[in-house]
This record gives sequence, structure tokens and C-alpha cells, in this order.
Amino acid sequence: MADKKMGFGLMRLPVLDENDQSTIDIEQTCKMVDSFIEKGFTYFDTALMYMGDSCESAVKTVLTSRYPRDKYTLATKMHAAYVKTAEDLDRVFAEQLSRTGVEYFDYYLIHYVGRTTYKKYNRLDTFNWLKEKKAQGLVKKIGFSYHDSAEFLETVLSENPGMDFVQLQINYLDWDSEGVQSRLCYQVAVDHNLPVVVMEPVKGGTLSKLSPQAETVLKERHPDLSITSWAMRFCASLENVFMVLSGSSNIEQMEDNLSYMSDFKPFDADEFDRVKKVAEIINSDVHIPCTGCGYCLGPCPQEIPIPKYFSLYNADRKEVSGNDWTPQMGYYDNTVKVRTPAGQCIKCGKCEEACPQHLPVIKHLEEVAEYFGR
Repeated sequence: MADKKMGFGLMRLPVLDENDQSTIDIEQTCKMVDSFIEKGFTYFDTALMYMGDSCESAVKTVLTSRYPRDKYTLATKMHAAYVKTAEDLDRVFAEQLSRTGVEYFDYYLIHYVGRTTYKKYNRLDTFNWLKEKKAQGLVKKIGFSYHDSAEFLETVLSENPGMDFVQLQINYLDWDSEGVQSRLCYQVAVDHNLPVVVMEPVKGGTLSKLSPQAETVLKERHPDLSITSWAMRFCASLENVFMVLSGSSNIEQMEDNLSYMSDFKPFDADEFDRVKKVAEIINSDVHIPCTGCGYCLGPCPQEIPIPKYFSLYNADRKEVSGNDWTPQMGYYDNTVKVRTPAGQCIKCGKCEEACPQHLPVIKHLEEVAEYFGR
């Protein structure tokens, strides 16, 4: 496993057009990659669906064509949406090798394992297929990313021995969440002696922008450290975590991450107590705990921009009451001129099946529609 505990998550990269995720800002991303590697970090995490299906190709441009193979470790994933037959597994895998420009993957994951996808993965015998790829030397370490309950994680691990690691959503806000169950899932991994890769340590940016009350709790202890650093260091301080993935949307975010993770110092008891207090403050204030991951967007037949609406709703609920108009109202009105309003949800439930946070998306869309008037 890699020595440095921070990985470069390529799910959120700088773009030239904020309305088109495939327009990756290659020049800025190259600078970020260079800074990352110069500081001794090696782990890069991509996937088929990231950045409008363009991320794996970008990896070849910004990383694998520019650095020798021993300077980086690369992780990617097999998602159930891209395969229908067992033969598709080999086809997609070969395409991934070609797109990324490597002869093998250091880490390979079965993507987004949960009750629904697990049935398909079992039908295609995907776990044994991945073990065979490892035996062939095409993958060094095998695992899966997980979005479900701790109880079901126990089932998956018990039925599929031989995994090298598991990727879990862990952050101090979700640590004791009944929906995400970060702490409970982490404990299952510990019980199975499996190292953990952490995804969503900053919960889609939620833990980078805190209320003044919550921010004060952290700044009292470390006035010079960024708010984001607390979220990253919390995860990296967990003993069984070997990698914490951090997405950076610009070079400034990357430089901030490197500033405190290059010489990482684990949490002490007081720091753990402080983030617990911050979580309590946040949980008393956030109305819809959406991370903005976008997994709900593809399945939605109405093409409703769900994360954007939830973000606007959460932000507006924090506005001073009594205002006849707020910026969020304007953003919503402008968006519904070109996108489907929240009120046109047909309640098919596909968004809820895809949501890693297990949110009652349909109910929240109804709240948004009522709040903004359509």
C-alpha cells in the first residue's frame, strides 16, 4: 500500500464550461498532477463515469503519458451500468486499459456495490472475474466501492473472500449517520482485516463551508488550518484507513490539501471531540444532506438537476427570513427555464435507487417544488 495517505480523486476536476463536465481544463489539471507527484503522492482514482465519461481518457493526457509507470498508482472501476453480459466485462476492461494508457491497474474496484447492483454483479460472476484479472497480473489489488448498510457489507465480504481492500464513504458528518453508517461499515472492514479507502471525506464540499458557529469550534484550536483540513485529517487518522481520496476543482484546493497532508499529523482526543461537536451543529441545520455526487442524474427520465435544486434549497433555507427575493430564487427561476422543474418529478424512484446517501429524493423534490413554487 502507498505510504502517503491522500489520493487524487478525479471525480471533480476543473472544467472550462461548468455546464459540461467533459470539458476538463487539461492545463490546470496537469499543474495539479505535477504538484501532487512532486510532494511524493502517488495514488490516482478514476472511473468510467467520471467527468461525463471523459475522465479515463484525460488520465492518459495528464498522467500516464507524462510520467514513468513507477511514479504513480492508478485505480479505476467496473460499473454495472456499462455491462450486460459476462463478455462485456472483458471488453470494457480492455477499453479501460487502452483509454488510460497502462498495461495493468494497481487498484481495480467493482463500482457502487449495494443490494441492487450486487444482484447483477453476482449474475455476471464479477467478483471471480476480478480475481482472475489479479491472477493474470492485470490488476495488483482488488476491491469494491460500497454504498449500503453495514449489515449488507458483512454479507458481501463473507460471500467474497480474497478482496484486498474496500472503499467506503467516511466523514465526520456521516460517522454516526443511520443512512450512510460510516462508523459501522468501517468496523465491518476492520473485523475482516481489510484496509479502507475513504471516499467523500468532505461530503461533496459540505465540510469545507461551515457556519460561523461551527467554524469557530475548529478555528479555536487551529486558526491557520483550513476548514477542509479537519475533514481530511479526521479520515486519515482512522487506523485502518490507508488512503483518503480528495477531489480538487482548482490548483488552490490541491495546494491546500498538500500543505497539511504532506506531513500528516493524526488527530488527538480534543480534535475528535471538536469535529463531533461540529457534526452536531451541522445536523441541526442542514435540511437535505445531499453530497452533490450526481449519481441520481443519469437514471432520472425527466432529467431533473436534482443536486443543484437541493443545493439551492439548502442555501436558501439559511437566508435571513422575510426576504421577498434571494439569489437562490433567481438561480432556480433561471434553471427551470432550460431544465425540468422539481415539480415535474414522476415518482419513478430511480433516483432513490441510485442515491448513495439513501435519501428520500422524491419527498425532497416535492419540498423543493413547494418551496420555489414549481
